[in-house]
Amino acid sequence: MNSKEFNDKVVSLSPKIFPMVARILDNREDARDAVQEVMMKLWEKRKQLGKQENLNGYVFLTARNYCIDRQRTNKRKINGSGKNTQAGLIDNIKVKEDVSLENRESYSLIINLINNLPDNQKEVILLRDVDGLEFDEIITLTGYKIENIRVWLSRARKRISRELTEIHSYERGTA
Repeated sequence: MNSKEFNDKVVSLSPKIFPMVARILDNREDARDAVQEVMMKLWEKRKQLGKQENLNGYVFLTARNYCIDRQRTNKRKINGSGKNTQAGLIDNIKVKEDVSLENRESYSLIINLINNLPDNQKEVILLRDVDGLEFDEIITLTGYKIENIRVWLSRARKRISRELTEIHSYERGTA
């Protein structure tokens, strides 16, 4: 893979992997550095990248693994006294300052509902609906079968929808 192909196929994915990396690392500056590091690692492996069937999925998997390794290293450095953050959790997603109060409340409510989902559903809905990954990328990243991903995603969406409906009907006094 030459420089132009690398830029077109790999570096162009940087904006797409950034949200996942930022969520895992819980720090936008660290996420920018991590994306740069991942791109450097992939550049070193550019000759093997052309042989990858699912290059997008491979790039996402590399980024995710890099972040997890980085967290493990940081935990060792602070001797386990740090905050326990797992890949896939959205406890640390911040709501933009310019969003209305009503939308902030709805957003926070949805975050709480997602965090209460079973782990497999939470991971899949985050990767698909929050990070915007395609199904083939999620398959490569997680190792799950497409059938499982679709079922978990459907169940997660239905559960969130049902719980939001219950909450809003209670607030309106129609429950």
